[in-house]
Amino acid sequence: MSNIRVVVLDDYQEVAVNCADWASLNCHITFLSKHLAERSQLVEALEGVDVVVAMRERTPFDADLFDSLPALNLLVTTGMRNAAIDLDAAERNGVVVCGTASPGHATAELTFALVQLLARGLHTEAESVRTGAWQVGLGSDLRGATLGLIGLGRLGSQVARFGAAFGMDVVAWSENLTEERASECGVLAVSQQQLLESSDFVSIHVRLSDRTRGLIGPQELARMKSSAYLINTSRGPIVDEHALLEAVRSDELAGAAIDVFDNEPLPVDHPFRREPRIFSTPHIGYVTRQTYEVFYSHAVEDIAAWMDGAPMRLLT
Repeated sequence: MSNIRVVVLDDYQEVAVNCADWASLNCHITFLSKHLAERSQLVEALEGVDVVVAMRERTPFDADLFDSLPALNLLVTTGMRNAAIDLDAAERNGVVVCGTASPGHATAELTFALVQLLARGLHTEAESVRTGAWQVGLGSDLRGATLGLIGLGRLGSQVARFGAAFGMDVVAWSENLTEERASECGVLAVSQQQLLESSDFVSIHVRLSDRTRGLIGPQELARMKSSAYLINTSRGPIVDEHALLEAVRSDELAGAAIDVFDNEPLPVDHPFRREPRIFSTPHIGYVTRQTYEVFYSHAVEDIAAWMDGAPMRLLT
């Protein structure tokens, strides 16, 4: 066995070991299931480690962290894009950064599952059965309802097709959306204001950036119908969490389904955990066995290629 040490971070469900052929690397491999939020704990866990495998953006790698890990030579992130990695700092410290393929469809599938859950109040009805009661509310039809997509890229376009298949009227907006792109996806391009005011379900599918941070705040939420729902499976900071909580509690919004948050894992005292009209899931948009098998098998390939002196899927 080689002396190369590999640490796989944030293996929350303790499944990484069974999602790829790690033994083929013939390295010392450690799987960490506990998220190390404290910097000192993280540095201690990674001291002397040659290779780190990071799941998405669960653990940020900034300049200070790279400076604190002189033994680190290779960082593999799942996906080919990770905003939580300072690539310039990695290069300055001589750390090779590689990625993996990212199937993507799992997040689109979860998004539309959340649309259906909200429309029929499935979480409320299921809880009613568990507590010994029966029907407690009226659902809403998807057919004829308007689905508004903020962003029409790879994921947004998939959700658009799901909406169309259910007979929904689908509209979309983003800063760079063209009528040609919208037409290709079979949706109507509208202004942001039109989308917010007309949609029964608003689903977010843009990347987090300086332009999109806080994109949905108090003013945007106020434009939405009081009967409308918000779905966010993109990135937490795109939506103002405090404004969303206030909008739901004041009946300005019927409810929301949120899979992503400002701080993850979501703090145990976060009000989203207790608000019945905000259905929260623990950032599981991409969390399927098939997706993990792609992520981790490609991570193994990346490590093997680096060990052979020919790194692949380079981000730097």
